[in-house]
Amino acid sequence: MPVSAPELAFVRDLVYRRSAIVLEAGKEYLVESRLTPLARAEGFASIDAMVAQLRAQPANGLHSRVVEAMTTNETSFFRDQHPFEALRTEILPALRKARSGTRTLRIWSAACSTGQEAYSIAMLLREHFLDLVGWDTRITGTDLSVAMVNRAKEGLFNQIEVNRGLPAQLLVKYFERKGVCWQVKQNLRDMFDVQKMNLIDPWPALPRFDVIFLRNVLIYFDVPTKQTILGRIRRVLAPDGYLFLGGAETTLKVDDSFQRVQLDKAVYYRPGPIEAGK
Repeated sequence: MPVSAPELAFVRDLVYRRSAIVLEAGKEYLVESRLTPLARAEGFASIDAMVAQLRAQPANGLHSRVVEAMTTNETSFFRDQHPFEALRTEILPALRKARSGTRTLRIWSAACSTGQEAYSIAMLLREHFLDLVGWDTRITGTDLSVAMVNRAKEGLFNQIEVNRGLPAQLLVKYFERKGVCWQVKQNLRDMFDVQKMNLIDPWPALPRFDVIFLRNVLIYFDVPTKQTILGRIRRVLAPDGYLFLGGAETTLKVDDSFQRVQLDKAVYYRPGPIEAGK
């Protein structure tokens, strides 16, 4: 379904106001491909007709569904591999030593989509750090989309999804058949708390995290929004914690209080001191 210029501008403004995601010029194809299925599912003859309905009524569930449809939920198990190797070889051993007194570990998968990243971390912990099983270990997941949060809680994936990045031995060990799909076993799901959260809205009370995965999120924001989010990240990241961004993302020239560290092919960031008034 083609979308007219005024309706495209309305969608672009709506998405920015609700999520701070910037839909740059030339993204008409993306709007059409994402909103055509939604318009049909909602019973509209065209995207323009759906946008006319959005204009005619106050913010409601349809507005949220449009914004959620325009967010990118691309993910896979052990995506990009290198951050997980850094976790296994350096970061978790260091945290195991540093947290031996409290025996607590807190990890946040921000913009977690359907949960593959968080479940990958849980499997890594079970495979290589059995001595941490007795610790108070929690993996928190958050996402803008209610649909993604519900899927992450359920931990149910189709065959195509489990074929992307998940070794066969881990599939057999940590999943069980549910019809034509696979579901994460309960003991792994019990490690994972997931909730709806919009990174640009006021944040709820969060614990102090030892590791934060904020991968492939900042690329969709303008610089002021990136600065705001990274400033909030500093406040919930432990002073000796670790931040992972996506391969095309950096804190450089955005928030230089973070220190960039390269470990083989993995890159992570360590927090610097928070300046007064920041």
